[in-house]
Amino acid sequence: MSGRKQFDIGAALDQAMRVFWQRGYADASLDALGAATGLGRGSLYGAFGNKDALFGQCLDRYASIYGAQYEQALAAHPGDPVRAIEAFFDVILGRIADPSVPVGCLIAQSAAQSLTLKEENGIQVRGLLDTQRGRVRAALADSSADTRTLDELATFVVAVNQSLAVLSRAGTSDAELRSVTRLACTTVADTLTRAAPEDVAQG
Repeated sequence: MSGRKQFDIGAALDQAMRVFWQRGYADASLDALGAATGLGRGSLYGAFGNKDALFGQCLDRYASIYGAQYEQALAAHPGDPVRAIEAFFDVILGRIADPSVPVGCLIAQSAAQSLTLKEENGIQVRGLLDTQRGRVRAALADSSADTRTLDELATFVVAVNQSLAVLSRAGTSDAELRSVTRLACTTVADTLTRAAPEDVAQG
């Protein structure tokens, strides 16, 4: 039919997402995006708008794919925040080890290039990090620790997650990454134990 798009927008968005994920925003040229999606510049602009708009849609797609996995892992162990964090890191390590996707994390890659992003994209990246922190904080809420400790631990867990992405891009082995997450989970467990009210800790 006249005017009907002759390509799969979702598939094209997935391919564009991979380019941003592999190269980062600054090095994801329109030529590279076009080659990956099979679309000319006119079709790219017509379907997604400009590069910044396409990047924003790719961030949303990435967040929807992996955010659902994070939520499921963090919610799978009610009443056991340490196990929830372990499950969260298992999902992260699974993504890192998956040979079908680029190494690292699109959000971490984008956060590292924040100075090159348009303001709205920078705000979007910060918002996605805040969303991740909120998910982790909610999983930790089953603990009896005080609010400040839980807030700090949520930030710590997100920081470790972002570090895993950077280390994986530098070629750090799976065994080394797993040792990082084990120590992180031990830190979470020890901190929660120390922060618990004395009567709870003894009970």
